Order: sequence, then structure tokens, then C-alpha cells
Amino acid sequence: MKSRKLKHTRRRATIVAAAAATAAAGAALLPNWNAGASTTAEPQVDAKTRAAFQRLADAVFTDRTHALVDQPRHGGKKALTEGFSGKVELSSGIGRTENAARKQLDDRKDRLARNGEKYSAGSTKVTLDSTDVKGRTAVVVVTENTTLTYAKVSGGEPGTTGFEARHELTFKADKKGSWKVTRIRETGDGYLAVNQLAQPKTSTVAAKTTTTTPSAPRAAITKRPAAAPKNLTGGEYDYKAMAAYAEKHWTNYNTAYPNFNGAGAGGDCTNFVSQSLKAGGWKHVPGYVYDYTRWFGTADIQSHSFIGVNEWSWFAQNSKRTTSLANVYQMDVGDVLQVDFDKDGSKDHTMIVTSRRDGVPYLTYHSTNTLRRSVTSIISSYPNAAYYAYRT
Repeated sequence: MKSRKLKHTRRRATIVAAAAATAAAGAALLPNWNAGASTTAEPQVDAKTRAAFQRLADAVFTDRTHALVDQPRHGGKKALTEGFSGKVELSSGIGRTENAARKQLDDRKDRLARNGEKYSAGSTKVTLDSTDVKGRTAVVVVTENTTLTYAKVSGGEPGTTGFEARHELTFKADKKGSWKVTRIRETGDGYLAVNQLAQPKTSTVAAKTTTTTPSAPRAAITKRPAAAPKNLTGGEYDYKAMAAYAEKHWTNYNTAYPNFNGAGAGGDCTNFVSQSLKAGGWKHVPGYVYDYTRWFGTADIQSHSFIGVNEWSWFAQNSKRTTSLANVYQMDVGDVLQVDFDKDGSKDHTMIVTSRRDGVPYLTYHSTNTLRRSVTSIISSYPNAAYYAYRT
């Protein structure tokens, strides 16, 4: 009896030990968060996660583009961003913000249609430029390239309009390693892309001087103004050369000049327009860089009138190289449009006309790089801004 009891006790001990070993092994196979522990303090962002960041950014800006196209969005389907869940998706707050953004763009589409402009198709492609991960935060910088096809409403529209814009998306990771977008920010100098929301941003390079400066009259924005014919050939300037230069370098920047985009640089819009005017025959007026009656720009040095929004206006008027037009719709190829978004008396942005079709001027500009955007579209985005039209 004593021998049988000892064997039974040993057998029970063996079973208990085996069960304990099995439980320990099973616990080792479970994810840490199932056991109540946190994941690693700094989640890794691998190639697959970066690709998901890029796809979600592409969906955000494709949804914005589709809101402008004259057809049911995605064939009546839900927004592309709503198809993301789990590891990478929009936060609830950004989801509401993007819903409001698409509604604003849908309203803009309706305003454009009332003014005779529609887009029959749109294409957006987003590329990932960089991913900076610190702890549970990932800052992702992307470049958006969008093309919109003009619907033939009047029959004379250009084929397409396009733009290039840079954006910064901030992702936050939770304890399970899932990433949510918590912020979307435009990083370019100027909020003038067709599918961006209206947010004024100053692009001036230099402060006003103490010299008395000429003030340009505002231009009306009503359609069908009195005719203001322009002789495009046989004059002092080559307006077609101005347009050709602008349409060649709207994204392919001319490295013979500095690029004033970026933090603290002030924006490249006026620098780009000055280059285009120079390509069409505007001559340098050498002198002191701060003197608005001087105008010159090379790779090494530029007058403030060559690169500054307000300074360009002062030079253009003082030199008599321009006259003011009463209405923005009177502009023709080679003419210049400036905008004061908040009507504070300081102009913020400069653009050049590179095409005119059926009485509508189409503008090309830097900061956000844009090709052949109609003045109708710009006014639809900024109906309360002050506009200044210059005949060159």
C-alpha cells in the first residue's frame, strides 16, 4: 500500500508540473497587450507601414479632387478614406474635417458651374517624400500631383489644369501599434491649389519701404466686362514667350534663378512671374536692391521688386510698364494678376496669364505650382479677396 501511494503521488506531481509548463509556454505565445502589458515604447515603421501612409494620403487628396468633378463621387460609393481601418486610418476628428472639406469643395464645384466652368475628370497621385518617426509620432511629407480635365462648356477651354502641392500628415500610434492621422497641413507658400481649402497666407518677401509708393486700383470680378483688346504681336514685348516660359517652368524650376519656396523664404510667386516677363522682353533696371524703382534678377542677386509682391506692383506702376485693368476678365496673355486675400492693403500673391479662351483668362503660377487655372476658379475660391489686374 505504501508503494502504490508513492507512485500515485509521483504521477500527480508529474501531471501538475506538465500542466504548469504547458500554461507557461502558452502564455509566452500570447501578445504582450493580452497579458496586460504595453507594446514597445517606440513602434517600428517598416516599408509596409510607410506604403500604407502613402495610400491613405493619396486617398485624402483624391477624395478632395473627386469632390470637384462634375459626376457622382466614386460612382456613388463612399469616400476612399472610409475604406481604411485598423493599422492606418484617419482619426475621428480628421475624418470630420475631411467630410467638411469635401462639402466645401462640392459647393465650390456648384459655384464654378454657375459661372460656366466644370471638370469632367480628375486624377491625383501622391508620392511619399519622407517619414520622420519620434516615439509614437510619425510626420509624413508627401507631394500631390493633380490634373483636372476641363469639361467643354463653351467649347474653347484648355484641355486640362494641373498643380503640384506638398503636404505634411501627422500620424499617432496607440498601444496596439495602430496609426491614426491627427493633422494635415499644407507646407507650400500659398493655399492656391484647385482642391485646397481657402486659407489666406501671405507670400511677401520684404517689408514696405518708407518711400511713398503708388497704389494700384482694384479690378472688378464680374463677368462680361467691356472689351479691352491687346495686341499680342508686333509690340515691344513677346507675350507668347512669356506664356511659353511660364508653362515650361511651372514645375520644372529654372535653376538659373534661386527658389524662394520653403520656410522663411517668402514664396516664389513673384520671382516666377518676373522671370516670365524677362523672357518676354522686360529689361533690367540696375540699382539698389531696396529701391522699388529698380528691377533686376540673376542667380546671384535680385531686387526686391523682382521677388516681392508689393514691390513688383510699385515698380510696374512707377515704370509705366503696366497699366491697370478695370476687370480681371479683361486680362490677356502676359498680363499679371495680384491678390490681397484679406484686404489688409498688402498684396499676397502674383500670377501670370498664359492662355485666354472664350473671354476667360487662365493663370499659371508658383507657390502652389499651378498650370492654366481659370480666373473663374480663383474667384470661386476667394470671392471676398481684392484683385489687381495689370496690362503688361
